[in-house]
Amino acid sequence: MAKQKRVVIVGAGPGGLASAMLLGKAGADVTLLEKRDQVGGRTSSIRENGFTFDLGPTFFLYPQVLQEIYSHCGYDLYEEVDMLRLDPHYRLYFEGRGTLEVKSDIEHMQREIGKFSAEDGPRFKNFMEDNRRKLTAFKPILERPFSSMMELVNPRYVPLLPLLRTNHSVESDLRRFFSDENIRLACAFQSKYLGMSPYTCPSIFTILSFLEYEYGIFHPKGGCAAVSRDMAEKAQSVGVDLRLNEPVRKIKFDGKRATGVISEKGEYDCDALVINADFAHAMGELVPNELRKRWSDERLAQKKYSCSTFMLYLGLDGEYPQLEHHNIFLTSDYKENLEDIQDHHRLSENPSFYVCNPRRDGSMAPEGKTALYVLLPITHEHPNVDWDKETKRYRDLALRQLGKLGLKDIESKIEFEKVVTPPVWRSDYSIYRGAVFNLAHSLDQMLFLRPQNRFEELQSVYLTGGGTHPGSGLPVIYESARITSGLIERDMKLAQ
Repeated sequence: MAKQKRVVIVGAGPGGLASAMLLGKAGADVTLLEKRDQVGGRTSSIRENGFTFDLGPTFFLYPQVLQEIYSHCGYDLYEEVDMLRLDPHYRLYFEGRGTLEVKSDIEHMQREIGKFSAEDGPRFKNFMEDNRRKLTAFKPILERPFSSMMELVNPRYVPLLPLLRTNHSVESDLRRFFSDENIRLACAFQSKYLGMSPYTCPSIFTILSFLEYEYGIFHPKGGCAAVSRDMAEKAQSVGVDLRLNEPVRKIKFDGKRATGVISEKGEYDCDALVINADFAHAMGELVPNELRKRWSDERLAQKKYSCSTFMLYLGLDGEYPQLEHHNIFLTSDYKENLEDIQDHHRLSENPSFYVCNPRRDGSMAPEGKTALYVLLPITHEHPNVDWDKETKRYRDLALRQLGKLGLKDIESKIEFEKVVTPPVWRSDYSIYRGAVFNLAHSLDQMLFLRPQNRFEELQSVYLTGGGTHPGSGLPVIYESARITSGLIERDMKLAQ
């Protein structure tokens, strides 16, 4: 009988958990090591004083990928996790210009768009049809590994290249459908899910807003972290050895081949190593610089990185029914706000922001109280911003911004408060420069130009998560796990 193949996974984020489920199901001997006391990485939770907050993602988009992973492992996601489909998805506030209630219903959206531009309303169907074609065309590319330019010029993909519209950003591509700036912004701000500006984000990512309209937005009861916890249970049910509170300190190498890891509590040999930790941070901490050329410390420092986020987690006395579950406030100087983040690396004085008020989930806060999640997109760590001086000032500014949604006198209602800044993302959550969406998704850092799922610089090392192909965002990270696990299954000849 052949010896069972050993796989070590570093990091129990969404990619690590999905990889563990798939590889455990395939028959590998899987050990999953997580440095924190809970699974999920950024998709974990903060639970204090009866309040529950998602640390990072607050909604589920396109759960089809995870459902397929669950199905492969013998489960049904929708039976295992209580998933509430939200209607409306969210409310958009355009400063000084009105609001937009976003739903999947096309006729509703045409009416809502018509409030801003009568001519743009009927064009919403055209936008949907165009992006439906785009997603169908590019889905195979997002579901497979890319190790070289030659794979992109495969004859089956050549006809798709014009659809990339490489000379267009998300925002400029939307001009083909919508004349009104507000409506373009309503279909473009989703670039922030990748930590990018819609004015520079490649046009292929118009599919992000399309996915919302086409498939809806879901809230898992207990928050997105509840999905991470359930995934951990499912991984353990297929034999995965999950170890919390166990940081990995070193990868063992024989030449360029990884042979195991050393943690704070033990040593684990392996036939394959999966790194689910933040890519740039993990390279600098775990892999000697002399073993890397393409992704050396020096080259990593020159790469483009996503934005970061300024976070306020507020446990409030009282309820706020005037807010939707998801609320997005887009300032009148939205473009300048993005330039402050991406180009100038400075803090905006009138920042856009997002608020999650999980009012439809009574498990998130005690009765009569609210677990309010507030996110302001900001620059990643940069010498221009001294957070020792700015944290208190920006916290106060964030509270003032909430007043624009009618939330007055918030300060007196606070029973619990936690602030997270880029240095905290780096120090407490091991994220390079606090860039919470990883390497930027510019055309020169996508597909084969991104760190590859079968990591090209080392042997028996594989990557999953937002730092590898296909990129950031929960459905895409789950897809990265499926790609990576498939490579390992083939390389190690595991049972299919």
